[in-house]
Amino acid sequence: MLIGTTYHSIYGNVSEKVRFVFVSDLHNFDNSPILELIDKSNADAVLVAGDFIHNNNLFENGLELLKDSALRLPTFCSLGNHEIYLENTIRTSVMKSGAVLLDNSFCTFKGIKIGGLTSGKFYLKNNKQPDLNWLCRFSLEDGYKLLLCHHPEYFNKYICDLPIDITLSGHAHGGQWRFFDKGIYAPGQGLLPKYTCGLYDNRLLVNRGIGNQFIIPRINNKPEIVILDINKTACG
Repeated sequence: MLIGTTYHSIYGNVSEKVRFVFVSDLHNFDNSPILELIDKSNADAVLVAGDFIHNNNLFENGLELLKDSALRLPTFCSLGNHEIYLENTIRTSVMKSGAVLLDNSFCTFKGIKIGGLTSGKFYLKNNKQPDLNWLCRFSLEDGYKLLLCHHPEYFNKYICDLPIDITLSGHAHGGQWRFFDKGIYAPGQGLLPKYTCGLYDNRLLVNRGIGNQFIIPRINNKPEIVILDINKTACG
């Protein structure tokens, strides 16, 4: 299966241009073509927005991708809904891979605050909401803020009114079938979803993902990795 590369370029209050490879929804897909694209990307770091594993039987490729990516470039990942299949071991496994786990936490890379909002599916006693207290605290951090958030449907509910500069999501699988550049269905959004692919208002970037968790095939919906350039805003 061929994987496409999609390029996006935005501007922000950063000290220097930073290039990221953005990967989502691996679902344990063979990582060799992804690594080839990472090698060609001339990127500064790799961002993985959840669902790198599929379930408790299909997880080796996802963890191996994190390990191989971290040997090449700094690699940061957040937890999506499928990581709950390895809830008791996933955090330790990610940390052993060499990738930086952003589990309702953030770090600073080249002056950018990179945060990871864990899927609300990890909090079944909390009506499946994500950790909104952490999200609020992160939004109050100084400087340019980039959030890895697996679920694009969280954007309108929890994120858009907060001072977070850019949110990177997956989960929608491009809408599974795409006609006239519109997706047909996405988990969490239902039929004719709003957020399936691309950049919305320069604040939400949705990745079509790579693997396919559904029996239904992808139609007009090529798997992708995304190259995101964050450029320094010109003065004056």
